[in-house]
Amino acid sequence: MNVFLQELRSQRRSTLIWSLSLAAFGSLYLLLFGAIRNDISAFEDVLKNFPPVAQAALGFVIGTLKTVSGFYAFAFTYIVLCGAIQAANLGVGAIGREIGGSTADFLLTKPRARWSILAQKALAVLVLLVATNVVLLAVTIPVAAAQGPDFDAGLFVLLSATMFFVQVIFASLGLLYGVAAKKVKSVVAVSLPGVFAFYIVGLLGAVVGEDAIRYFTPFKYFDIGYILKNAAYETGFCLVAVAVVVVAVGASFAVFAKKDVQAL
Repeated sequence: MNVFLQELRSQRRSTLIWSLSLAAFGSLYLLLFGAIRNDISAFEDVLKNFPPVAQAALGFVIGTLKTVSGFYAFAFTYIVLCGAIQAANLGVGAIGREIGGSTADFLLTKPRARWSILAQKALAVLVLLVATNVVLLAVTIPVAAAQGPDFDAGLFVLLSATMFFVQVIFASLGLLYGVAAKKVKSVVAVSLPGVFAFYIVGLLGAVVGEDAIRYFTPFKYFDIGYILKNAAYETGFCLVAVAVVVVAVGASFAVFAKKDVQAL
């Protein structure tokens, strides 16, 4: 039994739904920009009347809304949130679903090392996330390009790629939880509260203006305002993201290698 292909088959429908839903939401928001493009100054004036706390909480980046990428960035915050839920589902479910469904003992009886099984599961999750982001970009880039001559493809891709990086982080954390937990009864019951907890931490950090809080939530490792202004990522937080993924994945392999998986 090829664990990698089996994981892809079992998650292909769910991934397709997630991919098309995210692409549809992003495209509709970009079309909204085309519809209100001539009135964008008035729209921005309305947003300026929001209290600074509300602007920070909702992710407004005043001064950038007149561009396609800047306008898209506001909705993209919520696209990333949905993408993080998808990634956490995949990460937690990769092994947690096997243990919760009492099929892990059957899987481990196959002539494959535990590290091989987990590696194939993790690789399948990565491929599914790549597929999601490819679909998102393939759909939204043409729509964004059609909204005006000032479309910056490089900046748009740089902004869009942050979802993939955030997804990898949440998938890694989800994988660790799925491996370490004694039994995962419901993947969604784990992923949803976990993702929203990190998101709320990010909101609190933005509201109180405490930069140190950014280190505790993956949602703030790739600051939208910084990306729009500098067309680059912050090196320090990129290193933090890499460290989180490496530690989480490494710990997952270490725990799974010694985990006592109960038989059915």
